[in-house]
Amino acid sequence: MRKRFKKDMAQSVQKYTESISYDRRLYKYDIAGSIAHARMLAKQGIITAKDAQLVCKGLTSISTEIENGKFVFKEEHEDIHMNIEARLIEKIGDVGRKLHTARSRNDQVALDVRMYVKDAIADTIKKIKALQGALLDVAEANKAAVMPGYTHVQRAQPVLLAHHLLAYFEMLERDVDRFNDCLVRTNVMPLGSGALAGTPYPLDREFTAKELGFARISQNSMDAVSDRDFVIEYEAAASIMMMHLSRMAEELVLWSTPEFGFIEIDDAYATSSSMMPQKKNPDVAELARGKTGRVYGHLMAMLTLMKGLPLTYNRDMQEDKEGLFDTVDTLTGTLDVFTGMVGTLKFKAERAANAAGEGYMLATDLADYLVAKGMPFREAHGVVGALVQYAIDKGKTFDKLSIAEYKKFSPKFGNDVYKISAQTSVAARNTAGGTAPAQVKKQLARARKLIGG
Repeated sequence: MRKRFKKDMAQSVQKYTESISYDRRLYKYDIAGSIAHARMLAKQGIITAKDAQLVCKGLTSISTEIENGKFVFKEEHEDIHMNIEARLIEKIGDVGRKLHTARSRNDQVALDVRMYVKDAIADTIKKIKALQGALLDVAEANKAAVMPGYTHVQRAQPVLLAHHLLAYFEMLERDVDRFNDCLVRTNVMPLGSGALAGTPYPLDREFTAKELGFARISQNSMDAVSDRDFVIEYEAAASIMMMHLSRMAEELVLWSTPEFGFIEIDDAYATSSSMMPQKKNPDVAELARGKTGRVYGHLMAMLTLMKGLPLTYNRDMQEDKEGLFDTVDTLTGTLDVFTGMVGTLKFKAERAANAAGEGYMLATDLADYLVAKGMPFREAHGVVGALVQYAIDKGKTFDKLSIAEYKKFSPKFGNDVYKISAQTSVAARNTAGGTAPAQVKKQLARARKLIGG
């Protein structure tokens, strides 16, 4: 590799430029790609079938060594590609040197990373579906539970707990769509592009793509070796998803406080204080909020990395992997722990229902009541606003006001005003996508169908 140079690489440069400390996790993709490449070379008569068989056997043996922890990764070989190739030559001799025919590390690493991201997408979607299932289980177990809905973190209108949880289901479903969309552009096979210009050998790139399970081949060799859009897309989708998980985490933190008291997080997903023995801290949710910033950082780092690179491959692009690996690990780890935490939540239905009926959350329903009696909504809004101020001044809730007090604000109020409750409020919102029990039942059935459960 260094025949061009008169001097050996400085030890500091070797340490600075190595990537084997982290790209070793690409080994199975590198080996799979090499086996497919060897078979294609033999099919095209570029190497003999006997040589290809020897190469494939050697690569399979190396895979076993790695999986059994017997492979020695060497920093002087720099990356996963050269570590495997060097070991292959040790095992089968000069035939191993033929493997790199019609291939560059530029298209080789592009292949490995694409294969890694394809698997990461499949695993991510599987874990999203598991979390969606946990949300549906909680929603279905508490189908009749009413709780306050909020705007500006102020009590706004009563909603069903199931309706609230289904909002997160919808966010997660969009995340699934984004990862599936990312897969379309990731599922492109770059091998055969060479260093940047293609190769002079009669390759069958379609054969290699089929061997490796790719949907299609890249159409421009320069783009193929320099493209990392698919990495950016995965990290962007992961960032949006972590934002969704962070929003959920924030609500779980709030709901678990004595001030809200809507849920209890299972002991297995909480921690204690080192000083205050009474504490039960929602650390899993808090950590998810914190790790969201970590994933955002990897996205920004990748965008910054790529923004000024001329075509084609530049060594800067070696920096694509650590952030990607950490993004995948962080996102999938968060999904795993959230699935367990959500699945074990205990919802305090009575406390939530009481909160939904407290204060003046039924003000909109009173306005709608007046509209049903013939009053224009804007006028009804003003009437009920004045009624709310009167009730606050008197220190009374709506149910404590007399009918005479109601009639001070509008003669349209009658004794049937006392029939308005959190339950009737929820039931009245029976439009598609609304929080009425009939609508939520439809939403739950649709959600189950979406996750195949």
